[in-house]
Amino acid sequence: MTPFFLLQLLISVSLTLASSHDYHEALSKSILFFEGQRSGKLPPDQRAGWRGDSALSDGSEAGVDLTGGYYDAGDNVKFGFPMAFTTTMLSWSVIEFGELMPTDELRNAAVAIRWATDYLLKTISHPGLVFVQVGNPISDHNCWERPEDMDTARTVYNVSADRPGSEVAGETAAALAAASMVFRDIDPGYSQTLLENAMRAFEFADTYKGAYSDDPQLKAGVCPFYCDFDGYQDELLWGAAWLRRASQNDSFLDYIQNNGKTLGADDNINEFGWDNKHAGLNVLVSKEFMEGQALSLESYKEFADSFMCTLIPESSSSHIQFTPGGLIYRPGGSNMQHVTSISFLLLTYAKYLSKSSQTANCGSIQVDPSSLQLQAKKQVDYLLGDNPMNMSYMVGYGDRYPQRIHHRGSSLPSVSSHPQFIACKDGSDYYKSANPNPNPLVGAVVGGPGEDDVYEDDRADFRKSEPTTYINAPLVGVLAYFVANPNAGLVLT
Repeated sequence: MTPFFLLQLLISVSLTLASSHDYHEALSKSILFFEGQRSGKLPPDQRAGWRGDSALSDGSEAGVDLTGGYYDAGDNVKFGFPMAFTTTMLSWSVIEFGELMPTDELRNAAVAIRWATDYLLKTISHPGLVFVQVGNPISDHNCWERPEDMDTARTVYNVSADRPGSEVAGETAAALAAASMVFRDIDPGYSQTLLENAMRAFEFADTYKGAYSDDPQLKAGVCPFYCDFDGYQDELLWGAAWLRRASQNDSFLDYIQNNGKTLGADDNINEFGWDNKHAGLNVLVSKEFMEGQALSLESYKEFADSFMCTLIPESSSSHIQFTPGGLIYRPGGSNMQHVTSISFLLLTYAKYLSKSSQTANCGSIQVDPSSLQLQAKKQVDYLLGDNPMNMSYMVGYGDRYPQRIHHRGSSLPSVSSHPQFIACKDGSDYYKSANPNPNPLVGAVVGGPGEDDVYEDDRADFRKSEPTTYINAPLVGVLAYFVANPNAGLVLT
C-alpha cells in the first residue's frame, strides 16, 4: 500500500470515528432536566413550564422549613442521601469542566446547584439534627399523581446524636464543600456560608458515627430505596477529601492520612455512586499526590490506576462487564448511573494524568490519558444514539428517544392543561397507557437498556425507564468536556 493510500485510509478511519453528536445541545438539555425535578415554589424564569409549585408545606410536620430541593427520580419523595450526591457531582462537573462550558450553560449549572444547596443548608440549620428525607415512600409509591397534586404523607425523617447518619451528613458536607468552590468567584459570601456549613456537617458526621438505615424507624423510610448498603466510612473520607480540596486546610489532609486505613481506604473497591464513593475518592485524592504536594497519598493513585485498568480491554485486570454493543453494564437497574459516573471519572483522571505528565500503571501496559478519554467517548456516544437500538437514551435529544419514561409529572397531564385535581389512584390509567408521556422531561436520561442492549420503552419497567438526578449530574461534566473536545481520544499513531 502506497503512503498516499495509507494516509487516505487513516483520514477515512478518523472521520468515521469522529463525533456526529451535538454535545452542546445534549449539555444544555442535561442541565434543563433538573428544572423538571424541582420541588417547592418555582421561580419566574422556570423553563420546564409544564411543572408547577409543589410541596410548599414540607417540613411543617416537624416545625421547620424544608421546602425546595429535588425529587430524586420519577416519584415525589426528597431523599437526602442521593440529593447530596447529585449536588456533589454537579459541583465536581463544574469544578473540573466548567471553564469548557458555554457561558449560559455554566450559569444554568450554577443555578441547578444552588437549588440543591439552598435546600441542603436548611437540612442542617437546626443544631444536633440533620433532616434526611421528606415524604413517606411507601404511600408515595402507591400513588401515581403529579407533585402539584401530592396529598400523601410528607413525613420528615432526621438523624441526631442518638440516631446517627454519617453517610448522609458526610455526603452533605462533600456537597456543600464542592459547591463552595463553584460559587467562590460568583458569590463569595454564599461560598463562605457553604464552606462553613460543610465543616459543621462533617463534624456532626464524624462525631456521631453510624449508618442511618441501622435505625429501625429510619430504615422503614429509606429502605429499600436508599439504604446504606456499603457503610458510612467512605462518606467520612469523601467529605474530608472535599473539605481539603475546598479549604486547603491541613487538618483535613491529616484526617485522611490518619483515618484512611480504619475507614477502608485500602479496600480498593471499584465502585462509584450514591452509596459507594471509593473509586471517586481515589481519583479525587490522587490529584494532590500527582501534583507532588502529598507523597503520603500515593496509595490513592495506585488504587485509582487499578480502577482505570478494570475499564481498559487491553489491560490484564479488565473485568468490567459490557453489553454486546459496548455499554458498561452492572446488574441491578438504573444502569446509566454507572455509565455516567464512570465516564466522569475516566475524563477527570485523564485530566489529572495529563497535567502531571503521568500514565495509569496497568501492570504490563501503561495507559495514557487519551485511552481513558476514548473509553468515555464510547460510553457517551452510546448513550446519545450510537447503539444497536439506534436510540438516544436522553429525552428530547436525537430523532428517537424514550417516550414513556417512568415519571409521574411527565406522564400525567400538566396542571395548565388539566387544572382538575388528579387523586392518588386516578393516575393509574395514565401509568398503564401505551401513549407517549404528554410532558417530555427534556434532558432526562433513563436507566437504559438491559445487558442485551434491548430497550422496550415501557413505563412500568422502572429499572430501565426511570430517570434519576444522579444519572444526569456527572453527565453534565462529561458533556462539557466533549463540547470542547468532540474528538478526544481519537489520536492516530
